[in-house]
Amino acid sequence: MLRWLAPILLCGAFHANAVDFVSVGESSAVLYDAPSLKAKKLFLVNRYMPFEQVVTLDNWIKVRDRSGGLYWIEKRLLSNKRYLFALPPVLDVRAEPDFAAARVFQVRQQVALERIEATGTGWLKVRHKDGETGYVRSTEVWGE
Repeated sequence: MLRWLAPILLCGAFHANAVDFVSVGESSAVLYDAPSLKAKKLFLVNRYMPFEQVVTLDNWIKVRDRSGGLYWIEKRLLSNKRYLFALPPVLDVRAEPDFAAARVFQVRQQVALERIEATGTGWLKVRHKDGETGYVRSTEVWGE
């Protein structure tokens, strides 16, 4: 019986760790303390701000930011296009997924980078809004 139970539990644990991220798709969006336009307005956030999607309720999504704060945002203001925020004060974006690769460009902390693809090696291919592309470590960005 345990032979059959272990794979089922492992699949459930894997699924529980799957995280969906969304980004603000409009020029800005208001974060609320409840799923209603009449709720208290907490913050105004800019386009590309990444959030972890926690709960969907009709036209509202409960999201978590990098610091762990929970907020409600109108679903229509979000995009499934993935953006990441740089975590270190200055982040090197490399030409290849390797620390020894040439630096293509640098971005400052909390600059948004579009997530192009995961390499499966801990590196992510990203694009800056100016069009330059390169690779960053997944541990150096938030939104992955």
